[in-house]
Amino acid sequence: MEKVKVMVVDDSKVSRAMIEGHLKKTNFEVCASAKTAAEALSMYAEHRPSVVTMDMNLPDADGIECSRKIRLIDQDAKIIMISAMKDASLVSAGREAGISAFLQKPINPNDLIDTMMILCQNKVGRVAVLRESYAKAFVRALQQGLTSLVGITGEADLELDERRFLDVSGIAVIIGLTGFPVGRAIVYMSEETMRKFSAIMLGEDSAEGLTEDDASDSVEEAANIIVGRGVSNINDVFKDKEMRITPPGTICGTNIRIASPKLTTFKITAETRIGTICMNIGFAEGE
Repeated sequence: MEKVKVMVVDDSKVSRAMIEGHLKKTNFEVCASAKTAAEALSMYAEHRPSVVTMDMNLPDADGIECSRKIRLIDQDAKIIMISAMKDASLVSAGREAGISAFLQKPINPNDLIDTMMILCQNKVGRVAVLRESYAKAFVRALQQGLTSLVGITGEADLELDERRFLDVSGIAVIIGLTGFPVGRAIVYMSEETMRKFSAIMLGEDSAEGLTEDDASDSVEEAANIIVGRGVSNINDVFKDKEMRITPPGTICGTNIRIASPKLTTFKITAETRIGTICMNIGFAEGE
């Protein structure tokens, strides 16, 4: 995939280097760095980057005025203001100048990349946006949940799942996602893993004394916590995207088939000492 061009405007060499460092190993690359507003205008006209990061204080102008002049060159320019301040009056003035988003120093690398992904969705593609900005939040949530609930640490793999059906034998907990984007999450595992998971979660020495209801109720509660944490991770980054979860529904049995029509779906897999624990995250197409 072709790299997405970024221009960094900041009079601080350290800040420019930090932003460029944050973007390494991503689909974004810095095509130009400007120390002044005059340089920024000249470089924008030459390089036509897909997105600009803009410092507020420049030697020859403020970032809002520089952004306004860039928008005269290109009315579709996408500009992210990065400033030590982020008060209401600054945001309001920036909006009037056509600035697309605002981040406060010191910037969180995930916040920067997520914001760029959303602004450049037409360049990087919808699937990439959903993977980087939304699905990865559930990867972190699954890892955090396994650690806090049953003391399991480890990596979780994420991949695009193009199947239109999900086949499960064991337990599947289905939770709806409302707001933006709309979708659903499914946490699933085998019956054996379910019983081991529940025994640890409930503080039992073994799974022998657990009823099926005890085991399924425990996994249902864990799934609700994990998916809720994933949604919170997203809401913490995108303040205007209020995602919510619906009450969970649980299915136990063998050869369960769950349809995923018109969903862009990702599979998260965690191989643990008690078995494989999976999460399937689907987002409605066209949202």
